[in-house]
Amino acid sequence: MGILGYTSCKKYANPPAIYEELKPLTAGQRKILVISIDGLTGTELQTIAPTNIAALQKNAKYSYNTLKTASDAAGWVSMLTGTSFVKHQISTDNFERAAGSGIDEHAPIVSYRNVFDYITQYKSVKTALVTPWANLRNYMKNADFAPAVTTDIAVKDSTVSILNNQAGLGVIFVNFREVEAAGANGGYVASNANYKNAIVKADEYVGNILTALKARKNYPGEDWLVILTSNHGGSSANPTNGFTLVYNPAFKPFELKKSGFNPVLFSTNTSRAVTPDDKGLYDVGDTKSITVQMETKFNSTNINYPTFFSKSTNLSGSSITGWQWGHYGDSWSVTVGGTSNGGSGKLQVNATTAPGTNWHTLTMSINTTVNTQGAATARTLKLYVDGNLEATSDILSRKSLTTSELLRIGHRTGDTDTPTPFYGANLAFFNVALSDAVIKANIGLKDITQHPNYANLIGFWPMDEGTEGTFFNKAPVGYNMSLSGVYSWANLGALYPPGTTPEPITSNLSIPSTVSDVSALALYWMKINILPDFSFDGKPYLKNFELEFLK
Repeated sequence: MGILGYTSCKKYANPPAIYEELKPLTAGQRKILVISIDGLTGTELQTIAPTNIAALQKNAKYSYNTLKTASDAAGWVSMLTGTSFVKHQISTDNFERAAGSGIDEHAPIVSYRNVFDYITQYKSVKTALVTPWANLRNYMKNADFAPAVTTDIAVKDSTVSILNNQAGLGVIFVNFREVEAAGANGGYVASNANYKNAIVKADEYVGNILTALKARKNYPGEDWLVILTSNHGGSSANPTNGFTLVYNPAFKPFELKKSGFNPVLFSTNTSRAVTPDDKGLYDVGDTKSITVQMETKFNSTNINYPTFFSKSTNLSGSSITGWQWGHYGDSWSVTVGGTSNGGSGKLQVNATTAPGTNWHTLTMSINTTVNTQGAATARTLKLYVDGNLEATSDILSRKSLTTSELLRIGHRTGDTDTPTPFYGANLAFFNVALSDAVIKANIGLKDITQHPNYANLIGFWPMDEGTEGTFFNKAPVGYNMSLSGVYSWANLGALYPPGTTPEPITSNLSIPSTVSDVSALALYWMKINILPDFSFDGKPYLKNFELEFLK
């Protein structure tokens, strides 16, 4: 099995491989070198353009905008297992799941196999990991060679030694850490001499390693894929986007990036995105005022009651606590209730404009008036479509809408269990009821920082990452959303929603870059099928370029 579940709250070693007949490497078969320069930000690499990395770019697929991960460990686990942080949930330096990470700490733990495990299951090769980080060596105990080094120059020397002396080597991961350490003194920017000098030194080591690679006795009969990347840009505590460069002499240059608009298609009962732990930030309660807005595009019309966005319990008859958005016929509806808090149950409020199958902006506001004792004396729900007020309703009798249920995009049980296939974009959550005029004036706003109530924004999710399992929050405060269930990323090309700035579409290939791609590329290069049981989020995107290198 590719994934195994465990039931106690502790870490387990990766499950053992189930060995098939090994296929030994022969002359001309493929091998892999991965070098991670931890903390190297893509934008600063592009600015500095160090000699050796710049030379490799001429025969590489590359990105200066590889999606950030949660921490040092999170980036490395994604790199080595092909899974996103949403799945593996490892972010602490001891390679354990972090307390308070938004998951049930007593739920079954899923352990994902690492790339060395997969490769040695199918290929008779040796593996190596060269890193000054003892915790990472401990995490990768199945490496054949893992020298105990403590500095980047020792990493370089040990890597050169392994390349010089191990003919049976099939895959080697190399880790430089001093760039990240240098950025802590003066910032992770090219203008910081400490950071820039560390990058130039790491580039020198990359050149030394490539020289050793090409000097291998059997190099003419080997076909190496070289991947340069970073576990993230910036610091572990405040990571930014990194970089990726995938090199082979046969490759033509191609920039890996998202092309067109790339949202998630929510189409099943299970497809969803949630804020795993919002510390009550998105709870409406009985006295809060809020405005929530999302651009939506439905794939069908004349459908009966499916919900698609909520912070509520399931709707059972007339019993519901919280609020949920639904699709009734070809109209948008919002249902509210406070059943479990002593309030009235289901109240369904319908907008009058049919959303059809085009992009439309749906806005809900709840405006609460509170007396000097802190009790609500009036509460009004308003619905807007494309900035136009569609419906108004008194919801004071519903009392508190507080629920422990998560803020959730995707289907929730309502009056039917049939989901609405739809796309969402530019979800904004304000902790204030915006006026009719402000809502109308800012429909289609393409720079959320220019919103007059930006200071009240507690969540903003563009929802167009195009890969992996996270909607990143772009508001000053708030939380990311985690995707789960059966969902798919789509490429809608130039069909942009109103609040998204169109970008030039330079290619029919949309390939956002992530560190989880490293494992997928490694297995692809080694001609190992990536099975569904592996649960990979990473993409073996080299298959799109096979005309360049398949002989």
